[in-house]
Amino acid sequence: MTPIAVLYEDNHLLVVEKPANVLSQADRTGDPDMLSLLKQDLKRRYDKPGNVFLGLVHRLDRPAGGVMVFAKTSKAAARISKQIAEGSFEKIYLAVLQGILLQTSGRLVHYLKKDTSTNMISAASKKLPGSKEAVLEYKVLGFSGSHTLVRVDLRTGRPHQIRVQFAAVGYPLVGDRRYGARGKEPVPMGLWSYQIGLSHPTRQEWLTFSLLPPVTEPPWNYFNWNQIRVME
Repeated sequence: MTPIAVLYEDNHLLVVEKPANVLSQADRTGDPDMLSLLKQDLKRRYDKPGNVFLGLVHRLDRPAGGVMVFAKTSKAAARISKQIAEGSFEKIYLAVLQGILLQTSGRLVHYLKKDTSTNMISAASKKLPGSKEAVLEYKVLGFSGSHTLVRVDLRTGRPHQIRVQFAAVGYPLVGDRRYGARGKEPVPMGLWSYQIGLSHPTRQEWLTFSLLPPVTEPPWNYFNWNQIRVME
């Protein structure tokens, strides 16, 4: 695979572009994963002996690409994890939905529950035993044919959250067969980690890292990006 692009690095943080379809961390498939690849890269670049510390403080679903943050020290890992737990860690995604979402902005609240036997997440409108609240806010950025491009501001960070919540209201993500994408559209899943904001773990300075998806590739090339203002 091509080298992983580094967006920012200092003694405490490593911010990179996760390629789509690369695991965040190792699983039983044995396929390449971000954590292992980046540890190997740090070991090589800095000629480090022994094991390299790198903290996985958040995850992206395998099919999703975009901005991802890692901690290079245990102090940074603990402080970023605290920000995530408190809800101050900013996560903004872009998603391509099947269907025309006419409500141009909104807030989705569901209660998500995981079936460990299938690794599938289900959504309910009320709290059920074992479920966790999932909240997101969205804004429609554009339309193309029967597709809608949305910006998603995650207020919680549940597994498969964006995919499950939009599927639950009838707008599955393009290419997401697992959660109800319709037809045989042969495209990658339309989910991208566009922006992450956090307080630097030692300087208490607010940092923002953003990266557009590959706009010349499907499904992102469905839209005219010259007319799209993601953060307006």
